Amino acid sequence: MKYYATLLLALLVLTGCKKDTEEKTETITEAATALAFSPKEYNKKTTLPCKDICTYVSISVPEATGPKVVVDTINNKIFNTIRNIVYFGEKPTNAKNYEDLMASFIQSYDELAKKFPDDAMSWEAKIKATVDYKTDSIINIKLHNYTFTGGAHGYEGDRSLLFNPQTGKSLSYGDIFKNETAFTAFAEGKFRAKFKIPANKSINATGLMFENEKFALPQNIFFKENGILLYYNAYEVAAYAEQQKEILIPYSEADAYLKVK
Repeated sequence: MKYYATLLLALLVLTGCKKDTEEKTETITEAATALAFSPKEYNKKTTLPCKDICTYVSISVPEATGPKVVVDTINNKIFNTIRNIVYFGEKPTNAKNYEDLMASFIQSYDELAKKFPDDAMSWEAKIKATVDYKTDSIINIKLHNYTFTGGAHGYEGDRSLLFNPQTGKSLSYGDIFKNETAFTAFAEGKFRAKFKIPANKSINATGLMFENEKFALPQNIFFKENGILLYYNAYEVAAYAEQQKEILIPYSEADAYLKVK
């Protein structure tokens, strides 16, 4: 009798665990399905007199809507990334929202323009973020940015933000690749082939600037419909004059290394 009571208790526990697992799976699936994005626009310009182009900030972002925990994580990541781009000075501002962020940028310009009116050049800050790729296992937001705060030229580049659509958490390369080391070696071969760098030569033999003369994956990898794009912005591995470096690896070649797609 005691044996049967123990067996019944074990079955009840297993059934409960299975039910909990199923409910969690359903909740995760529902969260990913409920996740959506809507475009939001933010604009601000200086009130000081200007001739041709007035100093301005233009920010276009996809705002996540759906389960609060998921969307807050995604929206905060997008905002913090932009906050690290749109600023003037030694470090980003402490702005808590886009309005404050734009106001801080414009204020920095206004203060300099009033102090040096004869030398004032209009500043620009343009951000356009879009949902570039979306599946049940990954969301890739592309953030194109251009800033000019004086000097010979502005800076233009692309950022890739990768998210788990079920949790909203950012994905690291360890979350994306089965073996990051193996993929890095594979990618180096593809990179050398495209840019004609001999296998027996330093990766910097043709004038590139990889740190410690060692190939490394870029800070930005984009998921596209036909493959993954390794994207090095200007200055990251080459002089500004050479602009960005990129290489597209078809999924037919990359699939063996990927955990998600």
